[in-house]
Amino acid sequence: MTVIRTAAAGLALLLAAACTAPAPPRSEASTAAGTVCAAPRGVPGAETATTIDVIEQAYFCILGNYYSGATLDARSLLTAGFVALTQELNRNGRDLPEAGMPALTGDRKADWTAFEAVYRKITDRVPDLRDKLAVGTLKAIVAGLGDNHARWAHDVKRPPDHYDGDGYGLGLLANVNGPQVDGNPGVALPPLFVTTVQGGAAQAAGLRPGDIIESVNGSAPFIDGKATPAIAALYPGYPEARPVRLRLLRQSTGRRWSVTLKPGLYQRDLAALQVVTSKLLDDDIAYVRLRGFAPDSADRVFKAISRLRTGRHLSGVVLDLRGNGGGSPTEATRLVSAFTHEKATAYLCTVDARCETLWTDNTVELLDLPLMVLTDRSCASACEHFSSAVKDLRLGRLVGTRTAGVISGPAQPYLLGNNTSLSFPAKHHLGPKREVIDRIGVPPDHHVPLTPKDAAAGRDPVLTKALTLLDK
Repeated sequence: MTVIRTAAAGLALLLAAACTAPAPPRSEASTAAGTVCAAPRGVPGAETATTIDVIEQAYFCILGNYYSGATLDARSLLTAGFVALTQELNRNGRDLPEAGMPALTGDRKADWTAFEAVYRKITDRVPDLRDKLAVGTLKAIVAGLGDNHARWAHDVKRPPDHYDGDGYGLGLLANVNGPQVDGNPGVALPPLFVTTVQGGAAQAAGLRPGDIIESVNGSAPFIDGKATPAIAALYPGYPEARPVRLRLLRQSTGRRWSVTLKPGLYQRDLAALQVVTSKLLDDDIAYVRLRGFAPDSADRVFKAISRLRTGRHLSGVVLDLRGNGGGSPTEATRLVSAFTHEKATAYLCTVDARCETLWTDNTVELLDLPLMVLTDRSCASACEHFSSAVKDLRLGRLVGTRTAGVISGPAQPYLLGNNTSLSFPAKHHLGPKREVIDRIGVPPDHHVPLTPKDAAAGRDPVLTKALTLLDK
């Protein structure tokens, strides 16, 4: 799963600007590819084969448009691509004497020419692997940025019989999520345990929140306190369909058992698909759950609070952002604007520190209510934009655990010549105090982690702490 799988994932990131380049004559490709950038127009055509020309376009598009592209050492991208190329050859038992990395000098165009020459020699020798090699190389070049908002969308498919709102996978969520596994495993803490059973194989096998996962496919999820790649098997994406074997412990009974779960489609709870849900707590506290910063989500939050406020005096708002994978920076700014005016909520900066300031929207009516924000390691991207503004501007208090640290910057889409989408940030996100949040996250004011016993008993210590703070 990405920043995503995720974060975030099913909610559109309101992307703008895109890069598309006409296919230049071969003699001009090294200088022309990827230098013409414009927003995609209409629905792209059918995806065609990924070729060395498409890889070239992506390479120069990154260098010309990525927020640090002007200072980026392009050799790191080509090296990452060549590593993937040779690994794919090895996986297929087709290693070649020609598959040696060319010498790179730091001259971007000359290095590309050298890379392309060797690449073509290799693929000419194994034409049946050409598609696999191209896909693997381009994926690795994009991954070489090390950016949680950089993605190449290739061969995107939905499972047969998919219905709007269906989930795919094992039907469970654990305390270590997809983005942690993919990009920031160092933040994960043992033990690994089930936090939510959504349906599917997990529900059919009788798993419950709080069940501790002692092994995944025979491998320990943590070694010496550090997360292992084994955890990634909990989050298969279509068309992955390999069964996953789990060894489980139910602390309440001491029972240990093994179960094999097969990924598949499952129907999700409709309530869990709503972007905004709300209820009244203790007769005078508005509790609002926001699952993503989708279009119009700020207004939905305002309407929810307004309805709960009708006919009564509210003493505060609890905004639950746990599991919120992000979305629109505009919606995050609008939501902040209900608690303060005339303030900067974030900065979007280029590598040479030229920054755009994101200001509150002073047309949004102030709520004038005490605020508690519930956060966790799945609060990412726009969720962290909002959380950092609340913390830095002292608009309320954060309760729970540190956020994901997945907020490189708003991703911009670029349409490649084979009708696939490449996206990455043109500017880097900084918090209201101009601090870096990416890879670090926003620390809570009150650290309240969820334990397996809490999950098993259906207790919510994070919400309990927030309500206690509002009572003071």
